[in-house]
Amino acid sequence: MKNKTLGCFLIIGAVSLTLSCQQQQADAPQPVHTPKIVKTPSGAEMALIPAGTFTMGSAQGGDDAKPAHKVSVSAFYMDTREVAQKSYEELMGVNISKFEGDNNPVEQVRWTQAVKYCNARSAAENLKPCYSETTWQCDFSANGYRLPTEAEWEYACRAGTQTAYSFGDDAAQLKSHGWFKANSEKKTHPVGGKPANAWGLHDMHGNVGEWCNDFYAADFYKNSPPKDPRGSDQGQKRVIRGGNWNSPPEKCASWFRASDAPGLPDVCLGYDVYGFRCVKSAAGN
Repeated sequence: MKNKTLGCFLIIGAVSLTLSCQQQQADAPQPVHTPKIVKTPSGAEMALIPAGTFTMGSAQGGDDAKPAHKVSVSAFYMDTREVAQKSYEELMGVNISKFEGDNNPVEQVRWTQAVKYCNARSAAENLKPCYSETTWQCDFSANGYRLPTEAEWEYACRAGTQTAYSFGDDAAQLKSHGWFKANSEKKTHPVGGKPANAWGLHDMHGNVGEWCNDFYAADFYKNSPPKDPRGSDQGQKRVIRGGNWNSPPEKCASWFRASDAPGLPDVCLGYDVYGFRCVKSAAGN
């Protein structure tokens, strides 16, 4: 009987040790990606976003954020901050923003104006512009600046997470990470004023909504390519991501999709919640 009892203790002890080891492994800290930040000739800071695979969309999101699906993204560089008014004015010769301030994000920007800025920034650095300003098509093989694809934007925003926000699921913490309806005082704020996400990107939740390159299609996720998707082939609207200074928390989530007409032909300016940031190919990284 003693031997049997001892055997039971040994078995139970082994199981406990195994569970303990498994728990330690589960709780072990995950490797941290240290963002590589480079400064462009025009003075903008860009983070190298590593190639990888993530789950895009969410079962918790709206119908256009479903189904959640695996997407692989090639490496690229992304502005660490939204394009500021000073940078926009230096290249384009005009400040079109409502909430004026050199370091505030440029807003009231149409998609077409954001694209023209990308081309101007490319030309200023002797890079090949990505966009035709006649057809508005993007040449992804060019080495100049462009707007991010929707997949690139969400991948960069998540920075390795699968939670509602890059910092977790608790919307109460959003005030510490972004400018939105509850704390913005109905205006934009200087870019980079809130902490960056794990990949070195500021203001991915709130401040201004950010134009993406893609045409918007509510059902695109149902047939999205698994590698470097670039959105629908055609459409009436372009994608906007990230929420803005007037958004409730749910519209600042990593997966939330918005859209609007790229040229807004019925008004002279875009809305004061629209801005953007640039990306650039990182071929070979």
